[in-house]
Amino acid sequence: MKQTQFDIPKEVLAISDTIQKKGFEAYLVGGCVRDLLLNKKPKDWDIATNAKPEEVQAFFPHTFYENDFGTVGVVNEKTEDETLKTIEVTTYRLEGGYSDSRRPDSVSFSKNIDEDLKRRDFTINAIAYDPHKGQVIDLYKGQDDLSEGVIRTVGDAHDRFSEDALRMLRAIRIAAEIGFTIDQKTEKAIQENSSLLKKISKERIRDEFVRIITSGRATEGLLLAKKLGILSYITPELERGVGIEQNQAHKYDVFEHNLRTLGHAVNKGFSLDLRLASLFHDISKPETRRWSKEKNDWTFYGHDVVGGRLSRKILEDLKFPKKQIEKISKLVRWHMFFSDPEKITLSAVRRIIVNVGKDDIWDLMNLRICDRIGTGRPKENPYRFRKYKAMVEEAMHDPVSVGMLEIDGEEIKKILGIEPGPKIGYILHALLEEVLEDPSKNTRENLEKMAKKLNILTIEDLKKIGEKAKEIKEKVEKGEVQKIRKKYFVE
Repeated sequence: MKQTQFDIPKEVLAISDTIQKKGFEAYLVGGCVRDLLLNKKPKDWDIATNAKPEEVQAFFPHTFYENDFGTVGVVNEKTEDETLKTIEVTTYRLEGGYSDSRRPDSVSFSKNIDEDLKRRDFTINAIAYDPHKGQVIDLYKGQDDLSEGVIRTVGDAHDRFSEDALRMLRAIRIAAEIGFTIDQKTEKAIQENSSLLKKISKERIRDEFVRIITSGRATEGLLLAKKLGILSYITPELERGVGIEQNQAHKYDVFEHNLRTLGHAVNKGFSLDLRLASLFHDISKPETRRWSKEKNDWTFYGHDVVGGRLSRKILEDLKFPKKQIEKISKLVRWHMFFSDPEKITLSAVRRIIVNVGKDDIWDLMNLRICDRIGTGRPKENPYRFRKYKAMVEEAMHDPVSVGMLEIDGEEIKKILGIEPGPKIGYILHALLEEVLEDPSKNTRENLEKMAKKLNILTIEDLKKIGEKAKEIKEKVEKGEVQKIRKKYFVE
């Protein structure tokens, strides 16, 4: 056993220490040990022990046990770190056959860490670490594979994948997350057993797919999935784009273009929603492709509309949350918005904002950026597109109006005890002038005092003040527009 010391969070040490003080073993296992050995921060923490679930629950005040596989969740309520709020503690176990290629037919608990490691998927995940003794148990040369950057199964690959078919997708996900390659025998076994993924629930496939998409090597992960015959069990619609030649504006076929668009979203660190929209934005080009004699080129009319519907179906099949489905399919639907600032008006820009929503309009802009780079164009923000974005911000900018005041006409009427009429409007505009000159005056208390003073003025005097407020309003609005255009380096 090798002696190694790592910096382990106190919450994890407290749990393992408690278990050991009760006379049981406690080892860190799985992905957290792999990440520690790679000098990465673990995304979660798992402890294996020879204590039974009911014994583990008795050791800690806040736990839950919701399965038949020996895993107890130990809850840490005082930490703000999401990776430490629940630590999974699992009893060493032996597993029976896997008749459905999804879950073991039976589970029995073991007293031996060696037997527990034997049932694990990959050598790099079959390493145990005792944080108190600094001991590493590595029965399957997982550390050698970590050094070589290789993913291989514990024992026979066919056996491991027939036990749980999701392990094939997990191998691809791990390769995408940490940049490893899959060894040849394991790759061959994936290709020969890929059809077993039909037995896996869409939710489990979705979770691995999401981790691939949110990794730093999402495109490489999807290309590997295609190579090994796995992609068709995630989203077969993507593969239809292979070899589908596009028009002269594009350097790549539909499949490569979609992956390159995703790749730029990854490089920019964009959200999962935007990455998925980038991947699916041209998903329906294959079925909408038509040859145009007039243009002597391919056309894809309506691929955005059809693609919005298809992306919705794909995400529904993969059991994504409804709100997420709505946003992503909406981005795909509207990604072909017309963006020539020389030929459109602010009202046209406002219609796009209405279609997509203020919360998602900038994701739509970023989708267009990814689409440009995925097409093979060198610039993500040419002048015309910067000008269009300036128009978007200008259209979204709240107009300078009495609606900005912390008081409205109904309140003025009650405070001053006057009937509805033009005087209320004049007072509101007079208040607006004061606020435009000094925004700190825009408080309910201050505006009430000012309104009472203005109420003693004549209608004519109030009208003059209101006209001055209008001039200031126009000046302020013009200044705001100039700021926006300067921000985007456009006139």
